[in-house]
Amino acid sequence: MVNIRLARGGSKKNPFYSIVVTDKRKPRDSGYIERVGFFNPVARGQEIRLHVEQERVQYWISKGAQPSERVAKLLSESAKAAA
Repeated sequence: MVNIRLARGGSKKNPFYSIVVTDKRKPRDSGYIERVGFFNPVARGQEIRLHVEQERVQYWISKGAQPSERVAKLLSESAKAAA
């Protein structure tokens, strides 16, 4: 089964997450099928906090990919910001 979830990057105490499409059985930070956005929880000033490629996310959801709980919240937040 395919999931849309977060993969952690960044340094110690400075997290940065990629929103990725991956096989559910793979570990969190291992290889992925496609990167469809990013989330920076510690963004300050002019830094971009959340970027999602809505078109690609909708494509993967139409193919049966399931977003994780946190990614679902981020997707709804992104949709509100775009409207």
